[in-house]
Amino acid sequence: MNYLITYDIVNNKNRTKLSDILEKYGYRVNYSVFECELNKTKLNNLIDTIKEQKLYNKTQDSIRFYHLCQNCVNKSFELTNKAGIFEEVELFL
Repeated sequence: MNYLITYDIVNNKNRTKLSDILEKYGYRVNYSVFECELNKTKLNNLIDTIKEQKLYNKTQDSIRFYHLCQNCVNKSFELTNKAGIFEEVELFL
């Protein structure tokens, strides 16, 4: 399952910790935006980790998970030459 994860965290320390965690699950495509390919177990582990470490303030911060269906991914595009994580890559052995 493909997810676009965005965040707006006021506290610098928590924001840095969250970005470090997200880098283990996906690829940063903008300062506060990550593309992640997660199965249900990885998604639950990520959510649990964020909650356990208390990296957000419920009244001030925002962490959003956008589930992207394959049809939506195929309709997505970027105006630069940077390849996206969701693009299929042919590997030759």
